[in-house]
Amino acid sequence: MNWIPLTSPEQLEEIRIKSKEKPQVIFKHSTSCSISSMALSRLERSESVAGIDFYYLDLIAYRNISAKIAEIFEVEHESPQILLVRNGECIYDESHYGITMEDVIANSN
Repeated sequence: MNWIPLTSPEQLEEIRIKSKEKPQVIFKHSTSCSISSMALSRLERSESVAGIDFYYLDLIAYRNISAKIAEIFEVEHESPQILLVRNGECIYDESHYGITMEDVIANSN
């Protein structure tokens, strides 16, 4: 998995713009949560998906970006959480044990 670190709020606008060309995924990870670590591990064991950019947000280090994600993409904050952005909007989000690469792929088409 080739994660793109999400470390600045400005990247959220880049994600919106890039999502008009191809799907963008944001994974919000709490480094202090065992459920989040399990979800991350599951994603990393999955096959890489061509044609989708994957962003990784460390919630502990960048909590302000998480709040901005909730505001911009109109989703309730959860942790861990995965969002699929296409055409500038979040078209799918899931949290906790519901996070699977299969669902990301199924919803990206």
